[in-house]
Amino acid sequence: MAKTETEQKSNIDNRDLSIQENAPMSHSEILREQISEALDIYDKTNSSIFLSSFTAGLEIGFSFLLICVMSDFLMGSITQEAIWKINALVYPVGFILVVLGKSILFTEQTSLLFLPVLNKKSNLSDLFRLWSLVLVGNILGGMLISIIAVWIGPRLHIFSAETIEKISIHVIHDNLVVIWVSAILAGWLMGLLSWLLTSSDSTISRILIIYIITAVIGAMGLHHSIVGNIEVFSGLITSNEITLRDYLLFQTIAILGNALGGVVFVALLKYKAFAFDGKH
Repeated sequence: MAKTETEQKSNIDNRDLSIQENAPMSHSEILREQISEALDIYDKTNSSIFLSSFTAGLEIGFSFLLICVMSDFLMGSITQEAIWKINALVYPVGFILVVLGKSILFTEQTSLLFLPVLNKKSNLSDLFRLWSLVLVGNILGGMLISIIAVWIGPRLHIFSAETIEKISIHVIHDNLVVIWVSAILAGWLMGLLSWLLTSSDSTISRILIIYIITAVIGAMGLHHSIVGNIEVFSGLITSNEITLRDYLLFQTIAILGNALGGVVFVALLKYKAFAFDGKH
């Protein structure tokens, strides 16, 4: 039976709608979505933000646990340099858990939360309040998973205190300028991660994006303040080679570098490039 003109028109409209839904987002659409997502976080209560951040600090610790397991397993079989590169394969696991679980991670949210300030929908005092809550939650969560890892690893015979010490020393072996520039690059990549995730709507593609970006950070040995917090704090509580001064210096430089990378190279440049009409 032949279709009526109305049915044919309806089918054409449905096909057009499907094509529009599957079409990639434009730069301005991504920017609007990013600002909208950031404003949703601004609307959350302080306790909600802190708990979500604390959870992220815990979850990201699974990257550290797997790094310890792989390092201990491979130690003595291949060179240390090869071990650090292979660890990049498991480094993304904690990030996948955090990002897909919608927990709030400082380095991912740094550039995102700065966008409403650029857009004049929020102010610097609210931005610093949010950054502080997220950062404190991430760090405290990381400290707790560090304590758990230090206790459970040797008891399960999956890694030793010596392995933790080697990882911690490896993280802070560079001078502060190198850590600073490295942290800027890591913050830049994490800001791009947030941007790319907004343009993707399938779970598989999101996992792939998270894996690629964070594996690059791991393979290059870039310094990430939240994973680094767990790595260095674990060394602090297990080894005499890591001092409180080492930990505090590393954290300060890594946090500032990550924040600068996300704000300048992603939030500021993306906003200036794509918000030229001022209608977001």
